[in-house]
Amino acid sequence: MQDMALTWRRQGQIVGLVPTMGFLHEGHLSLVRLARAQSKVVVLSLFVNPTQFGANEDLDRYPSNIERDLAYCEAEGVDVVFMPKADEVYAEDASVFVQEQKLSQGLCGMSRPIHFQGVLTVVAKLFNLCLPDLAVFGEKDAQQLRLIRRMVRDLNFPVEIISGPIVREEDGLAMSSRNSNLSEAERGEALVLRKSLLAIVDAKTFGERNVKRLRAMVEEFLREATLGTLDYLEFVDDETLEPVGHIEDRPVLVAMAVQFPSARLIDNIVLT
Repeated sequence: MQDMALTWRRQGQIVGLVPTMGFLHEGHLSLVRLARAQSKVVVLSLFVNPTQFGANEDLDRYPSNIERDLAYCEAEGVDVVFMPKADEVYAEDASVFVQEQKLSQGLCGMSRPIHFQGVLTVVAKLFNLCLPDLAVFGEKDAQQLRLIRRMVRDLNFPVEIISGPIVREEDGLAMSSRNSNLSEAERGEALVLRKSLLAIVDAKTFGERNVKRLRAMVEEFLREATLGTLDYLEFVDDETLEPVGHIEDRPVLVAMAVQFPSARLIDNIVLT
């Protein structure tokens, strides 16, 4: 992979990278199209990264369909699919990892303390292996996107980070590979995430700016989801991810995670 990337670099070709963990859906494919629009060569990585999963998380249950993924990639004109194995990415005695000490502390970092160390480490490794000029990530993983931007800034990676908007199912649920793990009952209740965020938007439109009152309103919606447990609902500055108590002039990221028996789902919206 690295030898190919070096050849492309010497030829002056623009390389775009779309990192994924596979089980592709329309959200991933929309990122491929963004990469294609700005790149001569598009690389899509398929790698379920073990270092970003905690001991009691769903690494063993993460969905996979490699044959279908490859068909999608061929249909979208992906030039290279990079599918390394874990023991090729990580040496048995690997001891160097990438840590971020500010943006990673809240939101998903509260309940998944090793998650972002694994994410940043594997993304840094993919940057070194694929040598992209640009890389595309989705806004659904809002905290991840902001952490990767920070890593690129602080460690001087020569990579442009491009973000793609959240792609949703017809009923509004944010597309996610983990949606396939939901039972029929869980799938119905999962809509509470989107309903909660839209209720916040409506309340703000009618003048509500107090975060405490907005959170209390959402808790009413969450009572509909008897199968789900709220992991977090946070209102934070869209850039610093610092908590805010009142919506002022700066954009506010509203992010939430709900744990269902079969899957943990996240969603977000930015209030401007």
